[in-house]
Amino acid sequence: MTQSINEIFGESSTGHELNNSGEHWLSVSDLMSGLMIVFLFVSIALMRDAMIERDKIKEVAVAYQENQVEIYDALMEEFDKDLERWDATVDQETLSFRFRSPDVLFDAGQINLQKAFQEILSDFFPRYLGILMRFRDSINEVRIEGHTSSDWSERSTEEEAYFKNMELSQGRTRSVLAYVYALQPKVEERSWVKQHIAAVGFSSSRLVLNPDGTENYRRSRRVSFRIITNAETQIRKILEG
Repeated sequence: MTQSINEIFGESSTGHELNNSGEHWLSVSDLMSGLMIVFLFVSIALMRDAMIERDKIKEVAVAYQENQVEIYDALMEEFDKDLERWDATVDQETLSFRFRSPDVLFDAGQINLQKAFQEILSDFFPRYLGILMRFRDSINEVRIEGHTSSDWSERSTEEEAYFKNMELSQGRTRSVLAYVYALQPKVEERSWVKQHIAAVGFSSSRLVLNPDGTENYRRSRRVSFRIITNAETQIRKILEG
């Protein structure tokens, strides 16, 4: 009735079974080594893909910078002699063409273009659009941006002044867009303007400041034409692809 120790615990771990145990641990060791090699190859593959993706993004960034410079140079070549008499500037970093003389642009609190601004736009925009057409494959959008000072009536709160100026800046940019759209005699140019040029009002959210940090009320009232290239869209496609 009594079971032997060998029957309960099995045969002694000597001889043949010791050899089997050694073979067992050797197989696990081989398996772990194999897995480490697989993980190594996977890591190398992932690093290679990341480097390829990084290089693609770098190429887009370089092309973007070169394209920015080309557009800026084209704008300066075309309009350099006009900037002073229009009281305008071109920002190389943002590709913003800024009209900075509020007395010429609109009457105070009004959205209708003054006669002088109409004359400027009639000269400016056909030439500007010609540059846009040259670079249209790399342009995602052109924004007509309207900006105001923070000023309104003395009885208005800060919030009321902000939203009244928002309505004013939006109305002014729509007036500018409507005017330059009507200047285009060709259907294909009107179609491109409709698809790529937007009117945006920023109210007093992007003020121009004096050197001492106070608001420059006059310079804050401005209209800009800003070119936005499609570099960001291309980088997004690389990351999603």
